[in-house]
Amino acid sequence: MNPSPYLVSDVMTQPVVAVGPDASFKEIATTMRKWQVSALPVLEGDGRVIGVVSEADLLAKEEYRDSTLPAESADSAAAPERRLPDRIVKAGAVVARDLMTTPAVSVRADSTLAQAARAMAQRRLKRLPVVDGEGHLTGIVSRGDLLKVFLRSDRDIAEDVRQHVIEPLFPLGGSTVEVEVDGGVVTLVGWFRNTTLVPLAARMARGVEGVVDVGFRLERPDEAPREAA
Repeated sequence: MNPSPYLVSDVMTQPVVAVGPDASFKEIATTMRKWQVSALPVLEGDGRVIGVVSEADLLAKEEYRDSTLPAESADSAAAPERRLPDRIVKAGAVVARDLMTTPAVSVRADSTLAQAARAMAQRRLKRLPVVDGEGHLTGIVSRGDLLKVFLRSDRDIAEDVRQHVIEPLFPLGGSTVEVEVDGGVVTLVGWFRNTTLVPLAARMARGVEGVVDVGFRLERPDEAPREAA
């Protein structure tokens, strides 16, 4: 049995800096600079996340600085094809409700790190709000947070591999496989009497948080180098 995966709640940042929908452009830019973040959740009065405003959203104003921004058609609601491109709309926006991206892509605190990483990769996002079942903000998780598992010590990783890989594969004891870890790279050293366990061991070891890669040094007991007498 593999160890329980790390959850977003294990690595997310709390408390979270956020803004309201009426926050001004300059207030948003100042808050990002002060707290050194690239995006801010936008919250309704009850703390529910209604969107996220990012540096990219703010940069639309600089992108179209030398352009004359057209006014959006009054009947654009009736004719969606006449609506202005989103970037142009954001270039003319001055408050968070018009700058933010909505709906916000978010994750739950009990999501796995793999689930959060996939959400970030699919949407090309650097950070995600963490919300509860009702959409209230409880934290924020960034790419850097997801990488924290790779800071685990080699000793801790080796112990997890022994406990969650070697012991289940050899429940009766008498394992002929030792675990070595160097820089997060796991090497299983020894002999698998049942060679069908080799790919299973690799898959299980890769499931341990913080493992960078998995390799094998397979050798029969009688092939192991003997220590000098």
